[in-house]
Amino acid sequence: MKGKICVAAIVVLLTLCLLPDVPMAETDIVTTTKPPFTPGIFPCSACHAAMAPNKERRELTFHTEIQLKHAQEQRWCLDCHDAANRDMLHLANGDLIPFDKSYQLCGQCHGNTYRDWKTGIHGKRVGYWNGGKTYSLCVDCHNPHSPKFKPLKPMPVPAKPKDIQNIKGTTSVEIEGKKIYIPNENAK
Repeated sequence: MKGKICVAAIVVLLTLCLLPDVPMAETDIVTTTKPPFTPGIFPCSACHAAMAPNKERRELTFHTEIQLKHAQEQRWCLDCHDAANRDMLHLANGDLIPFDKSYQLCGQCHGNTYRDWKTGIHGKRVGYWNGGKTYSLCVDCHNPHSPKFKPLKPMPVPAKPKDIQNIKGTTSVEIEGKKIYIPNENAK
């Protein structure tokens, strides 16, 4: 009997794994976090309303703190930001989207990651497995202008369970402002 149950469970798991990825419909309601705007910089139209859009690719005289390191040879500001309505982004087909739906913009180039984000494998979402969820936007973790993470320092190796019995104390080490306690067999 146990063998039949195991075989049935394996068949169900394989079936689920082989099902095609069903994309989130545009009509699906996706609750996301609010975009992490720099204070005082949104709405963009507060400054840009009086400016005629200049679509020429150039070095900016304002927003100089933004360093584009995101396909910078192929991309420029107005490939994502809308020239006519600065409070919106636009997709490759020209459709306007608000900043809280920026995942659609990111998903145009990063399809595999977008698929993983929708299913909860990439990024963060909180909520219930069978109920409402709040998805973190890509920009909650990635700077949209320079999305690659800086290298992280590895943490110390944890103590093996059998070695814990021999530990007489700990040594503290400060890493990036946080105190980490490492087992020390030689402590008194």
